Amino acid sequence: MDRRLGELLAAILSSNSFYARKFAGINPSTVELNQLPFTTKAELLANQQAHPPYGSALTFPLHRYTRMHQTSGTTTGQPLRWLDTPESWDRMLGCWRQIFELIRLRDDDRLFFAFSFGPFLGFWTAFEAASRSGHFILPSGGMSSSARLRFLIEHAATVVFCTPTYAMHLAEVAAKDGFDLAKSPVRMLVVAGEPGGSIPATRQRIESAWGARVIDHSGLTEVGPVAVECLARPGGLSILENDYIAEVIKADSNGVGELVLTTLGRVGSPLIRYRTGDLVKPVFGKNGSLWLEGGILGRADDMIHVRGNNIYPAAIEAVVRRFPEVAEFRLIVDRSESLANLRIEIECVPSADDSVLVDRIAKALKDELLFRADVARVPPGSLPRFEMKARRVVATDEHG
Repeated sequence: MDRRLGELLAAILSSNSFYARKFAGINPSTVELNQLPFTTKAELLANQQAHPPYGSALTFPLHRYTRMHQTSGTTTGQPLRWLDTPESWDRMLGCWRQIFELIRLRDDDRLFFAFSFGPFLGFWTAFEAASRSGHFILPSGGMSSSARLRFLIEHAATVVFCTPTYAMHLAEVAAKDGFDLAKSPVRMLVVAGEPGGSIPATRQRIESAWGARVIDHSGLTEVGPVAVECLARPGGLSILENDYIAEVIKADSNGVGELVLTTLGRVGSPLIRYRTGDLVKPVFGKNGSLWLEGGILGRADDMIHVRGNNIYPAAIEAVVRRFPEVAEFRLIVDRSESLANLRIEIECVPSADDSVLVDRIAKALKDELLFRADVARVPPGSLPRFEMKARRVVATDEHG
């Protein structure tokens, strides 16, 4: 068995009531990872409802915990709250120090954090790790997008941390405000929260607007910073395997399956065989290292069923973002009839003048994804913009 797993189980089973009950009867010194049941978000949410407000998946008394963060609740509507002790928090900061090395952060870099510093984990750990490492850091919570751009340029930021969607939105605002981002000192954007950083069309759109390199990153509030795109190996994510045991289950004929993680460093609030819902394509190295080709490809719970077709929003984005005339888009899933219909709303950039854009996008979707969609152009500025995770899929039970 994995020695690290045995050490984790030995450390938690005597006092973590959630896992003590879940793993009752197992011998932590001999059990193999694949003999343990999975942990799911639904299970954790039910546990927190039964034992409010933080659940029973805690290894230590409550006074040992010093940080609380929560998920966005975009999938279930109910956020999952997660606690950290000083020790587990330090372990996650160590994950970011590894990431800083892998992306070759420089001592003279100025790091700009374009997020609101709310209760979600977001880039909190990256911000604090950078501070402790002696980097110059620029917080921008509570600012408008225009103010953030002025702040970024005034302080000569060189590395920006944000979501892919917000990177594109800042570029849109910069064009309106007369900022030439490509001439700014920014040389790198570290993006997370959505699959966009590894979607070629989205990535190219960001890099072109900013004149800077995009680095993809993946993490979850309840798990921590998990993986990053290395400069030496672009086009995918490398798992931080000193801190996580990663598995991929239910792989399809293309090798795409669900990422399952066991957290080794968050002993105070551990997760064992946690089904993340993230879809990945694993590539194993000669030394057993795991690389995720194409990064996070989508989420298992994001699949849209439309007239016999199973479609992921990331696949649609990969097509739509190839059209530079598109500023933003939204997916409307109409389930008012026995077979669902999908309408894709397209908002164009102000300078766009393409009367057949809608037909071009519909044809590209049909040619590449093999389904017909109702593509509709909507007025400029009518679709929402997002700072954190974009919510582009809207389900409705009524037409229109």
